[in-house]
Amino acid sequence: MRKKIASGWALLPSGVRKIIALVIGSTLIIVGLLLIILPGPFTMPLVIGGLVVLALEFTWAETLLIRVKHHGSKILPRTVFKRKK
Repeated sequence: MRKKIASGWALLPSGVRKIIALVIGSTLIIVGLLLIILPGPFTMPLVIGGLVVLALEFTWAETLLIRVKHHGSKILPRTVFKRKK
């Protein structure tokens, strides 16, 4: 299934691929950022998912995704979810 989608994606013209990736990725990032203000779960996965979609076609998004992964690996879950006594 993945190969079929990848081959179909490669058949699209470059401009169309970039527009599709820009619309879907930007939408995911905007919804993720709105969920910071509005009550709702899954804020960071939407932002990271938007960066992954944008990184399919844009090198600037790929470098930003690498930086986010690097800084995200520094966060220890124990310190983030530490209970205060």
